Amino acid sequence: MSNHLSDRIKNMSTSATLAMAAKARELRNEGKDIIGLSLGEPDFNIPDFIKDAAKQAIDENYSSYTPVDGYADLKAAISNKFKRDNNLDYGLNQIVVSTGAKQSLFNVAMVILNPGDEVILPAPYWVSYSDIVKLAEGVPVEVKTEIETDFKMTPAQLEAAITPKTRMIWFSSPCNPSGSVYSEEELKGLAEVLKKHPDIYVVSDEIYEHINFAGGHVSIAGIDGMYDRTVTVNGVSKAFAMTGWRIGYIGAPEWIAKGCTKLQGQVTSGANAIAQRAVITALEAPVSKIQFMIDKFHERRDLVLGLLGEIEGFNLNVPEGAFYVFPDISAFFGKTLNGVTINNASDFSLYLLEYANVATVTGEAFGNPNCIRISYAASEKELKEAISRIKAVL
Repeated sequence: MSNHLSDRIKNMSTSATLAMAAKARELRNEGKDIIGLSLGEPDFNIPDFIKDAAKQAIDENYSSYTPVDGYADLKAAISNKFKRDNNLDYGLNQIVVSTGAKQSLFNVAMVILNPGDEVILPAPYWVSYSDIVKLAEGVPVEVKTEIETDFKMTPAQLEAAITPKTRMIWFSSPCNPSGSVYSEEELKGLAEVLKKHPDIYVVSDEIYEHINFAGGHVSIAGIDGMYDRTVTVNGVSKAFAMTGWRIGYIGAPEWIAKGCTKLQGQVTSGANAIAQRAVITALEAPVSKIQFMIDKFHERRDLVLGLLGEIEGFNLNVPEGAFYVFPDISAFFGKTLNGVTINNASDFSLYLLEYANVATVTGEAFGNPNCIRISYAASEKELKEAISRIKAVL
């Protein structure tokens, strides 16, 4: 029978992070000792107090369909969290709970974008942004940033990228993959540009807000003039080590939230009941309950920067959040190692997988072909061994 896959799915890129993780699993199944530094997944176990809340929810028989936009008491906990951590006032009718922050992003794209609408993506950007925009028939517009400016877009770059077709700007802070954190002054600079263009909306992906070593997180929705045009996206996967529980959420203008609820009602309906009950407990707890993980990520960042800094050809900056480093490795382009010519970051990443048995992700997937992403969401023992292997094969 002939292949009748849609053009939509044929033209979609496979997630590079998930593809590399799958390749690493395949090689492990073949008996190879692969160290995986490709996935953005904390290696910590979920804190016990959250597990206990999930067990209680099971015992209390939370097994029925959930409201499409989330339980009311979970949305109340999210509203309180926004006020406590971000100084943002979102009512329950402005909050939508989804099956992970990735679905939240997809919902927003489908609700706002029309065919041909442009979305500005400061590059590097999270691997799925571009294809989500394309699925919504929008046009991704990359704005290249450099390691010398910590991979952050300037107001001048934003202004230059805006056209009459620009509808949105998407960015993350702390950033996946670069770990960059926008300061309040930097966000104010971007906001000043956007004030001149009132029909452009902002998606602020803040999933890594607590994994922040810069001294405090700032939400662009809290900048003067930005609240009514910003969608704040968050979730529990990263800071609470709950990647598999699949709970994300937005705070947004009510008309956007209603649109997302309408869409979600036809796609997945409400998110998992047990996970939602557990997330209430997670969000109501003080941030101090997860501080041990944040402190450990900070230590690992310093360890990784120190070890990679010993390898000639790695150009590094100091990421201020998340759990990634994003070194420029273009010094290796054109060189031949073990008979393999390195032409680009993809070649380099595959070389490390084959010869060092270390899985990383090419920067090409994030809009920067000169870099690779290395996740330090792994044990110190694994990180030391992985970088030792990398050094040996280079």
